[in-house]
Amino acid sequence: MSQSEQKETSEQGAQSSGREQSDVLVNPRAVCKVCKRLYRDPKILPCLHTFCSDCIAQLEPFSVSSRIQRDVPEGGKRDKPLEADRPAVTITVLCPDCDSEVDLPPSGHVGLSTDHLALDEVFVETLETDGPLGCDLCGEGGAGSRCEVCSVNLCEFCCQAHRRQKRTASHSIQALEELKACGRLVRPVLCTLHPGQELRLFCQPCDLPICLECAATLHRDHRCCPTRDVIDRHGDRIRELVNVHLRPRLERLEESLQKVEASQETLQARVEATASEVRAFARGYASAVEAHCLSLLRRLEELRVQRRNHLHLQGVQLQQALLDIRGSVEFAERLLSCGSDAEILSAKGVTLRRLTSLAERGEVEGYPVVGVINSKTVDVSRCTIEGEGLQEGTEGQLGHFTLVCRDSAGEQLARGGEHVLVSVVHTEKKNCKVETTVTDNSDGSYSVSYTPQQPGAYSVWVCVKAQHVKGSPFVLNVKRKFRRHRGTFHCCSFCSSGGAKEARCGCPGTMPGGFKGCGHGHKGHPGKPHWSCCGSTTEQSECLPQSVLAAVSPRSHLRTVEL
Repeated sequence: MSQSEQKETSEQGAQSSGREQSDVLVNPRAVCKVCKRLYRDPKILPCLHTFCSDCIAQLEPFSVSSRIQRDVPEGGKRDKPLEADRPAVTITVLCPDCDSEVDLPPSGHVGLSTDHLALDEVFVETLETDGPLGCDLCGEGGAGSRCEVCSVNLCEFCCQAHRRQKRTASHSIQALEELKACGRLVRPVLCTLHPGQELRLFCQPCDLPICLECAATLHRDHRCCPTRDVIDRHGDRIRELVNVHLRPRLERLEESLQKVEASQETLQARVEATASEVRAFARGYASAVEAHCLSLLRRLEELRVQRRNHLHLQGVQLQQALLDIRGSVEFAERLLSCGSDAEILSAKGVTLRRLTSLAERGEVEGYPVVGVINSKTVDVSRCTIEGEGLQEGTEGQLGHFTLVCRDSAGEQLARGGEHVLVSVVHTEKKNCKVETTVTDNSDGSYSVSYTPQQPGAYSVWVCVKAQHVKGSPFVLNVKRKFRRHRGTFHCCSFCSSGGAKEARCGCPGTMPGGFKGCGHGHKGHPGKPHWSCCGSTTEQSECLPQSVLAAVSPRSHLRTVEL
């Protein structure tokens, strides 16, 4: 900051003390929210809130951390020889406005970006005061003009001398009355390293606005171009973050906040109406009913406090998010609409970082709107399971059971709407899952059905509001489905005839092994009657005793033996 600007801000600070006492400040954008005076060397924090440099320096550190810092510019090139990495201390402070944690640069508060828009507001506010301004050069005469390049107020004599000097003859000088009539000050942004030099160039490797002397010395080998050639590209980036990402989210936050406020009003109205009904009901009964009335009122108050605290927390979160985005959007829009090219580029870095941080935040949405007061809430530890389908089932057949939600007193709820999750997974085959269907009966009970496709043991999870009910996970045993034999049973002619090879079965069926009706290839069989199934292709077919076949096969399937 130039010496003339420092002198100007100090005078403005002195003026602000008198104006503060008379309570005539009309422009809040020219006043620091910490010291309550006109800005003195205003600096922009990473959250896009502006305070005096001295006020930022007096903030208590919230945390201090150290990390390795490398002397590499943003463009990726080193202007100096490679030096050893050195530890840098990072100080984190809390923003006095939004209470956000912000990191100060290694150089401290002096390394923060200067808010030139705030300086413009301070000067315009100064012009609107009743008292005359003094000359910044001689300090004697009343100032009537201002040099836009040197940023000094000039009396008539100093103004003429300013025009006669060869070095300042080309400077733009405007009357203070004209600036006051415009209501907005367009002032050049001067280089802090070369006083009197305006920032008219932009160094692309360093991503900084610079003056002509900086371009000829410190940035001699860098690619520099006029600010007017790059302002569209950088301004469009800020404009895109505001219009595409943050402004729609700002509207959604405002809408959500309005819903929460409306819900608070509805909640209060319902509480008052319910309290009136309870009191009117209690007055019609004897003293015994009065005790019950007081119990209901206490329960109602607990619910009101619970819902109010919940809505208050939502409101605070939404309000904070709204203030963060609104303040950043207003700052960015004001920067784009009121700032010059150099002003925009000077504050571009901190602005883009803040806007990008806000744009990458998760959506603040999905807040439940409380509109109904229910005196009973589900107690997961009291919920019960009914039905045999939770312990055993059959492969390929529909199984079902019922979940009953209860309150803390063990009574079944009279409403539905709870979030119920049921999962059935094979204990040995983790990829074998059974699809379940949960039906809300709207009376506090939920019907669960499933159809297992494989036998074995399954683990059944039953959760209400993401919490296991008592006994969960359960063990479900699925049995293999019994398949009844659909073939035809025949007698074993060899066995029934006592070993006669010529014996034939009464049916026309043939069996392997050279026997009619049976092909076991027995030799020396004791001749007891056995039964076999026609169509067997193995000579080792097992003979079933007649007593066994009689239990599993109709007698009509048995044929007589022809000897």
